Amino acid sequence: MQRKVKSIHFVGIGGIGMSGIAEVLLNLGYAITGSDLNETDITHRLASLGAKVFSGHQASYLGGADVVVTSTAVK
Repeated sequence: MQRKVKSIHFVGIGGIGMSGIAEVLLNLGYAITGSDLNETDITHRLASLGAKVFSGHQASYLGGADVVVTSTAVK
């Protein structure tokens, strides 16, 4: 049985590449969450578009995400 992806979490959502992908997926109707070390204009924009953005990285932020995408910039 195939599982349909509905929610996606981005670790490092504030980066230029990850934020762009997240915005496209928001516009396509996916539920987007993400985390980044710092709040920025980019993370504020994503939040204003409907993403739930967390400051810092914690396993508890993943919630029930169907998919987790991790930026190569995250160490």
